[in-house]
Amino acid sequence: MVGRALSAAVGFVLGGAALLAALYATGGVPLEKLPGFERALFLDEDARAQNSYLVEKAYDTLKAIKDGDYAALAGTVHPEYGVVFSPYATISLSSNKCFTKSQVANFAADANTYVWGVYDGSGDPIELTPAEYFARFVHNKEFARAPLIGVNYIVKSGNALENITEVFPGVRFVDFYLPGDDKSADGHDWNSLRLGFEEYAGALRLTVILHSEWTV
Repeated sequence: MVGRALSAAVGFVLGGAALLAALYATGGVPLEKLPGFERALFLDEDARAQNSYLVEKAYDTLKAIKDGDYAALAGTVHPEYGVVFSPYATISLSSNKCFTKSQVANFAADANTYVWGVYDGSGDPIELTPAEYFARFVHNKEFARAPLIGVNYIVKSGNALENITEVFPGVRFVDFYLPGDDKSADGHDWNSLRLGFEEYAGALRLTVILHSEWTV
């Protein structure tokens, strides 16, 4: 996977008139049909045209995840590389799990326990079934309602090393960011789901599902 050329346009995506000032400040590019908003404002038509297919693929993939439709999810997976699951922002190809299209399609019936990486803080192995992993590290929040979305841009980082573009040099990704809602958490209860795709036979195929949150 390492060595493929990077092809990505950086941009922010925000929905809602209340965030317009932030959009202009960041050069953001809101994209149409964001859940929870009746209309979208495009600040950069070139970026819109370049990334519309990527965002469409990301939302289709997110819907498959939300619905637990593993057959549809498998249909987006890269046929050669498969898809890597990273529980935190730092991707490790030596410890994170990579699954093929056929394996993903069988997730609903797969009761096997896999080691997906290590837990932040303790370093203990993350030993979960696919259903358990998805509940904790994929769709643990309603990411379809994310108010702030990064297109080939990481919206928020914690203390973890951000290496998605180093591990996947050809990646194009959408970052669904949800701010925290627990005031007692001092702003540390935010979550992001990043769906990364790479070109294959003229189409974008899913190569990484990355969950990010505050880490110690």
